[in-house]
Amino acid sequence: MKKTLKFLFTFILIISLQQPHTFAAEIKKINLDDAIQLSLSNNLDLQSARIDVELAKNGVKIANRLQNPEFNVFYNYGRAGRSEPQQIGISETLELAKRAPRKNLAKSELYKKELDVKLAEFTLEMDVRETYVDLVGAKTVLNDLLAQDMLLCELADIAQKRYEAGKTSQAEVIQAQIALNRLSASIHSARTAVNAARNDFNKALNIKEESDIIYDSREDYLPGETVFISLKTPDFNKKLPPFELVAQKALEKRLDILAVKQEVDIARKNLAVVTRQRIPDIELFGGYSYLPHTHADSGRFEPGAYAGANLSNIPIFYTYKPEIKNAKLQVEQAQINYESAKNKALKELNTAYEKLVTSQTNLLFYKNKLLKDSAELIKISQKNYKEGKTDLTSVVLMQQSFREILTGYNTTLTDYYTDWIDFLREVNQEDFNLFDENL
Repeated sequence: MKKTLKFLFTFILIISLQQPHTFAAEIKKINLDDAIQLSLSNNLDLQSARIDVELAKNGVKIANRLQNPEFNVFYNYGRAGRSEPQQIGISETLELAKRAPRKNLAKSELYKKELDVKLAEFTLEMDVRETYVDLVGAKTVLNDLLAQDMLLCELADIAQKRYEAGKTSQAEVIQAQIALNRLSASIHSARTAVNAARNDFNKALNIKEESDIIYDSREDYLPGETVFISLKTPDFNKKLPPFELVAQKALEKRLDILAVKQEVDIARKNLAVVTRQRIPDIELFGGYSYLPHTHADSGRFEPGAYAGANLSNIPIFYTYKPEIKNAKLQVEQAQINYESAKNKALKELNTAYEKLVTSQTNLLFYKNKLLKDSAELIKISQKNYKEGKTDLTSVVLMQQSFREILTGYNTTLTDYYTDWIDFLREVNQEDFNLFDENL
């Protein structure tokens, strides 16, 4: 009986190991516009950044607050209570020339948070665009390799038929199979690259809802005019305008520079808040007072009132000099950071523009020279081998050379798309028109 149970347990264990539980997620294809809107509506990091704006709005209300009053009771005991009135009243502290600067500072900080959210939205859109393009680029490489695999399969089939007809040796059949196996390894790597790019795309979306859905790009190829339109990228056949014409307009609305400039405004308003700390506060108090008839000289209940004022926080022993000095240094520091940001932005924009020009030049060279000639040559060489006009080694070498050229073209094409996105990052404008006549 024990042996039977042990056998059944072992059998069940083996079956369970051979039948692993897998989670089948739904693959949902979306275009770039839908992906951007989806991320802007549901991205978790962006939702967190938008809460900062709400916090800053509450900060404006907090800065504009009035001090709460105090309720006071003065009751005299003993001999003092026989001649001094009892008092019940309130007191209120009035801040002189402090609320307005504090509120202005809070408003300036609110505007900075709004700029930060706009910058986060822009950065998110660029991240989604870049990972989307990388995914389409990886799928392009895979699909091109699969197309080449079909050509090599035809080539191996031709070699097999030629061998069976006695027109070639078995070595060519083996050579064709080796070339096919080497291409299979490249296809496996390309599939892994597609999966990694898809994961990066979903990571950029960062959506909590519908966690069982994996989003995929609608396009499977980068080349084509329709793809240029859908991927919001200018046609690489158009000549780019000179850098000097685009630089000024490109830097006008950079969100990151506006955010750094706002830091200067925040520092100046903070200086006003700190400086106003030297102004004393006024404390007003008043209320109702009375003497019981047993304590009054007249023998009657004597009602009355009291009022008073008080200056508090008079800057005699401490004049806030360190705070004011630090606030002035912060203004100076913010101004330096602003100038530094402008200088760096221009240089970074220049670098991004040069990369875009280079990738466009390389892409045109691949398209107009290497790719077209190589594609025609590979068809001719395969036809010649089928007709026995050339040997297999030449065809295989031609296939490998064509594959390298095609891979280089796809890489350069992907670089052109991503370099355009990097250029937009430096411009800080998602709809920047590089060919605007008003540049």
